[in-house]
Amino acid sequence: MTIKLLAIGKTDNKELIALIDIYKKRLSHYISFDFEIIPDLKKVKNLSQIEQKQKEGELILKKVSPHDVLILLDEHGKQYSSVDFSGYLQKHMNSGKKQLVFVIGGPYGFSEDVYKIANRKISLSKMTFSHQMVRLFFIEQLYRGFTILRNEPYHHR
Repeated sequence: MTIKLLAIGKTDNKELIALIDIYKKRLSHYISFDFEIIPDLKKVKNLSQIEQKQKEGELILKKVSPHDVLILLDEHGKQYSSVDFSGYLQKHMNSGKKQLVFVIGGPYGFSEDVYKIANRKISLSKMTFSHQMVRLFFIEQLYRGFTILRNEPYHHR
């Protein structure tokens, strides 16, 4: 199985990029992981929030296959403990699906078209985090999930 993380917009924060790279490298010992940045839209000042979500949604949908399991990182999604999230990952690995695609949307969330085809919504917290920080937090949780599945000491139960 492959896990893909899609995110709208790049980050210029070198420290954040370095931390993300550390966890991407660690993850590579457990699973095929792909982190793909969808470029920010140009000229968004002339777009309403709905139009911006629509255009970002079109870019997201181009990156997703009908065979993928699409999971949105969304404030209204289901919250998991780290142990429960590792079980969620294991369930999908056992299902025979080829690819899980997690998506971090733009500043206004997702378009209705993206919500319609999503298989699930997950929330990392009731708190709000920047879209840049969510990338690091989520990749770290993926790594933590795999260490839990392998009974490795990274996660202390």
